[in-house]
Amino acid sequence: MGFNLRSAIMANIQGNSEDQVEATILDAIQNGEEKMLPGLGVMFEVCWKEASSEQKNELCELISQGLQG
Repeated sequence: MGFNLRSAIMANIQGNSEDQVEATILDAIQNGEEKMLPGLGVMFEVCWKEASSEQKNELCELISQGLQG
């Protein structure tokens, strides 16, 4: 029996309000704990799937700029 981390994370955050999502992101960034990275990854995946082509381009640009310096 395998454990699907992505499904577990989705079950945990599904239905969260915008404020709850923001609090989760801020908490993960401020605490800098490695264990929060999979959750952020799943949240990014949700964002990516919901984004338009233009929004995806903007996200890639923002990430690329952030990695420059």
